[in-house]
Amino acid sequence: MFERVESSAPVESGETYDVVIEDIAKKGDGIARIDGFVIFVPETEVGDELSIKVTKVLSKFAFGEVV
Repeated sequence: MFERVESSAPVESGETYDVVIEDIAKKGDGIARIDGFVIFVPETEVGDELSIKVTKVLSKFAFGEVV
């Protein structure tokens, strides 16, 4: 059996957040941060201000999509 590990991430999968894309990752995804926590958002550019929906949360970063 697997134990559920509590996430210390400041975001939750399925939730929507307003963010600003601050940087671009090596693979081209935009990088937004919430409380310093990195969220990768594809098809965005530095300076974009947008709403994203978090699709997957891992221990050190998350993935989101533009809504």
